[in-house]
Amino acid sequence: MLIHPQFNPVALSLGPLSVHWYGLMYLLAFLQFWWLGRRRILTHPQLSQAGWTVQQLDDLLFYGVLGVIAGGRLGQVLFYEPGYYLSQPLQIFAVWRGGMSFHGGFLGVLLAMWLYARKTGRTWLEITDFIAPLVPLGLAAGRIGNFINGELWGRVADPSLPWAMVFPWVDDLPRHPSQIYQAGLEGLALFVILWIYSGQTRARGAVSGVFLIGYGVLRWIAEYFRSPDEGIFGFSYTVSMGQWLSLPMIVAGIIFVVFANHQRS
Repeated sequence: MLIHPQFNPVALSLGPLSVHWYGLMYLLAFLQFWWLGRRRILTHPQLSQAGWTVQQLDDLLFYGVLGVIAGGRLGQVLFYEPGYYLSQPLQIFAVWRGGMSFHGGFLGVLLAMWLYARKTGRTWLEITDFIAPLVPLGLAAGRIGNFINGELWGRVADPSLPWAMVFPWVDDLPRHPSQIYQAGLEGLALFVILWIYSGQTRARGAVSGVFLIGYGVLRWIAEYFRSPDEGIFGFSYTVSMGQWLSLPMIVAGIIFVVFANHQRS
C-alpha cells in the first residue's frame, strides 16, 4: 500500500511570509483560466465577433476571483463545518489552511458573473457559456491542493487496490486517494468534454448546461470514494452533502440544454 507523502503545506518561506501550496494551486487555477480564455478569444472567430477581448477577460477574471474566494469559503462554513466555524469564527479567514466548497464558490461565481453582466450589458448565459470550458482545469488544481494538504481523504479501500493509500493522521487503513479521483473526473475529464463541445457554435445556454450536468454527474460518482463530510445534516453514507448539492446542478443543466436546443430549433 502507498502512504501519503505528508507534504509540508508551506511551499516557500520568506522570513515572516509563508507561501502555501494550497494558495499556489489557486494561483495556478486563475492563471490557466486567463491563458485558456485568451487562447479561446484568439482562436475562435465567433468569440471575437461577439466582442470578446483580452481586456474583458482580465475584468472577468477579477470578478471571478472574488466570487470563488468569498463564495467558496462561505460555502465551506455554511454547508460543511458550521459548528466548527461558529466556535472559532476567526478561522473563517484562514483560507490558506484549506477548506473551500466548490458549490459555495460556484454560487459566488454565478453572482459575480451576474454583476459583470450588468456592468457590460452582456447576457448572463453568454458569460457563463464563455467561462464554462475554462473552469475544470482550475478545479483539478484545487483537488491537487487538497491532496497536498492531506484533506478530503477517501473511504476505506480494498487493500489489494494498487493505489490504495494510508493517511497516517486518520488511521492505518487503506483508503481511496479521492482527491486524485476528483482531479481526474471533475478536472481533466470535464475539461476535455467541454473543450470539445464548445469548439463549435452552440445555442446560448447549452455549454453552461453541459457543464452543470457534467460536473454534477462526475461529482456524484466521485463522492462514492470520498469520506463523507459532516455537513449541516450530519454524516451521510447513503447520499453525501456533495451529492445533495450536485442534484440541483444536474436538473438545472438538463433544463438549460433542453431550452437551448428548443430555442435554436
